[in-house]
Amino acid sequence: MNDPTTILIAEDQRMMRSALATLLELEDDLTVVGAVGHGDEVLAAAQRRRPDVVLLDIEMPGQSGLDLIAPLIAARPECDVVVVTTFGRPGYLARALAAGARGFLVKDDPVEQLAAAIRRVRAGERVVDPQLAVESIGLSESPLTAREADVLRASADGSTIEDIAGRLSLSSSTVRNYLSNAIGKLGARNRLEAFTAARDRGWL
Repeated sequence: MNDPTTILIAEDQRMMRSALATLLELEDDLTVVGAVGHGDEVLAAAQRRRPDVVLLDIEMPGQSGLDLIAPLIAARPECDVVVVTTFGRPGYLARALAAGARGFLVKDDPVEQLAAAIRRVRAGERVVDPQLAVESIGLSESPLTAREADVLRASADGSTIEDIAGRLSLSSSTVRNYLSNAIGKLGARNRLEAFTAARDRGWL
């Protein structure tokens, strides 16, 4: 019998983390070797535990799962990354696949589908939630420049122009220009609406 596929779970919700580990351990050919709840812990855990597969959430404290995919693969190229998230947004799918993820699944799926997806990924396939794949057809790339995205992201908590300028080491007039450009490109009425539109498309 082949050795079981080893799995590291990166998920910030403790109950979900525990449930995934318990259910995956019921599969004879899968074994969970670690679980972390903070984005900043993922790389170190992957180096220490040396899993075959990392199940990676997107919204975690510390680093976002999307930002961890490329560093994970660079550090352990033999490891497959499968994103498992509540946020089934086409833009997130595009970013995850571009960074090198081998799978992208939403948490609504039964755990049996997750186990099957892990096996398929280890067999060399790329596995994507079917409904999300359909929604992603024709999705355009982000129209925002990197700096426009930075400023829009910094505005999400309602910070003033002056606060954003201070955090990003920009002048207030430059921040206003970036926000105005982003709002115009996204066809939004204000910066909150622009942030929401960009986030939902996975551009932030």
